[in-house]
Amino acid sequence: MAFDLGSLLQQYLGGDGALKHDRAEDDFDQVAQNAPRATVARGVTEALRSDQTPPFPEMVGQMFDKSDPAQRAGMLNQLIAGLGPTLLTSLAGGTLGSLFRGRDTPAPITPEQAATMTPEQVREIAEKAEQENPGIVDRMGDFYAENPALVKAIGGAALAFALSRIAQGIRQRH
Repeated sequence: MAFDLGSLLQQYLGGDGALKHDRAEDDFDQVAQNAPRATVARGVTEALRSDQTPPFPEMVGQMFDKSDPAQRAGMLNQLIAGLGPTLLTSLAGGTLGSLFRGRDTPAPITPEQAATMTPEQVREIAEKAEQENPGIVDRMGDFYAENPALVKAIGGAALAFALSRIAQGIRQRH
C-alpha cells in the first residue's frame, strides 16, 4: 500500500491543531520523507518565524541541544555566515572570537568547537543573527529541511504548525 501524503496532511489543514500535537513527530517524519524538500523548508521556516510558536532563538537553541556535534557545527556555520567579526567576538562570551585569528571571516566551526557551545550561547547567537539579518530564518529553515530529525526538537505544537504550512504549500501546488 502506497503512502498517502495528501490524506496525512489534510488533517493539518484548518481545525484545531492541538489534537494533533501528540502525532506531529511521527507525521513530520513521514512528510519529510515524502514531500518536496522546498515545501518542507517553507513550512519549517514559517514555523520558525511565526508568533504562534516559540521565538526563533529559543527553537534554534532547542534543536542545537538535541543535535550531534556535526549538526551543531552546521547550525552554527549557518548562523554566523551573515555576521561580521566585530559582532561575533562579542557573542557567546567571546567564545567565537578565537575563530577569526586576524581574518575578516571566521574559519568554519568544527564539530569539536561546536561541542563546547551551550544552547544558551546559541540562542544568543540566533537572536543577534535574526536582528542583523532577518533572512537567516530562511537559511535555517532550509538547513533544517535537510536535517528533518532536528526539527522534532521544537515540540508538538510547533511541528503541527509546520505541518499545517506544508499542507497549505502542497495544496497550492495542485
